[in-house]
Amino acid sequence: MAKKANSSNHCSFCGRSENEVTLLISGVSGFICDMCAEQAHEIVNETFKGSEKSRLDISLSTLPKPKQIKDFLDQYVIGQDAAKRFLSVSVYNHYKRILQKNMKDDVEIEKSNIIMVGATGTGKTLLARTIAKMLQVPFTIVDATVLTEAGYVGEDIESILTRLLQVADYDVAAAERGIVFIDEIDKIARKGDNPSITRDVSGEGVQQGLLKLLEGSVVNVPPQGGRKHPEQRMISVNTKNILFICGGAFDGIERKIAQRLNTHVVGYSSSKETARIDRENLMQYITPMDLKAFGLIPEIIGRLPILTYLEPLDRDALMRILVEPRNSIIKQYEKLFEMDGIALTFDKSAFEFIVDKAIEFKLGARGLRSIVEAIMIDAMFALPSETNRKKLHITREYAEEHLEKSDFGRLKVA
Repeated sequence: MAKKANSSNHCSFCGRSENEVTLLISGVSGFICDMCAEQAHEIVNETFKGSEKSRLDISLSTLPKPKQIKDFLDQYVIGQDAAKRFLSVSVYNHYKRILQKNMKDDVEIEKSNIIMVGATGTGKTLLARTIAKMLQVPFTIVDATVLTEAGYVGEDIESILTRLLQVADYDVAAAERGIVFIDEIDKIARKGDNPSITRDVSGEGVQQGLLKLLEGSVVNVPPQGGRKHPEQRMISVNTKNILFICGGAFDGIERKIAQRLNTHVVGYSSSKETARIDRENLMQYITPMDLKAFGLIPEIIGRLPILTYLEPLDRDALMRILVEPRNSIIKQYEKLFEMDGIALTFDKSAFEFIVDKAIEFKLGARGLRSIVEAIMIDAMFALPSETNRKKLHITREYAEEHLEKSDFGRLKVA
């Protein structure tokens, strides 16, 4: 119970008198003020926080195998078998690396950090988001474009771990076995080999800062972001068991690959070797050497040992993406209209028109959503108010007419 004001009573912890605190709580042989009680509460929470949920409730026998992980990805992502295989194996090995802690063995498994390279709209971020649905570890996606060196406008490197802590509800033990997807990794490439009077604070400087995270070290992380709350207490996070997956479009890296391939086809057999190269998909020949030529420093390439690529999407792949996945674009619009009591159907020729336009505008899978939205916007605006309308069928003619009326109709592709 709280005692009445008495100048002789004081907190047994901090020594403040009752007149200096808001509330003084009495015990059997002492007192505690409201501020000390609050601090004690925080200490107890941090000590026991996550003691149950930090434990990974999985064993080697129940661990999802790479084929099971890929089968799950197949339900949401069309094609990209090579990238799915690499991603499935990396995640599987990450689980085994965590489980190895419980085994007495001198062999230490190293992290299988992975980098995915592919044109925009081929599914890099979608793969990362989809695999997060089946993981039992904290997972977060961060954008490398906002990162800068410490002290400059932008976000510090440690903000990556701040987001992972937030996803893990500030459970450090859980965060230390999490997975981080760093998107747009190509945007921090070295700007050039020539020295400059200005620092490359968002390029090579960020790459240097990422080295300690990728390799594994103890990092002091500001739980609320370092710049807005400079007085906060840091949280130590060991990145040794955090799996990093990086993705980037690396626009223009095909020229680097082509230059390298041409150096190998000199002489009598040059025409034979040139014929073997698929010039429509040069990304499949990518090597760490090409990443270095693009602007990634050798140190960061060495810490991303697994390199895979995403294939460009052809007409058949875009058609399948439009209709087949569990959360395909067409199924999403059918669900939206179903909630208004309207049955939405499409002609196959309408699908073909949408895919042809996506190829024409070179927008990848993301372009499919934009085109369908432009076609459906008038119907989505008007039909919910028409209570007697129960069906809507989309033909090729309907799609052409409504796309022409939209902003897409004014685009002219050279």
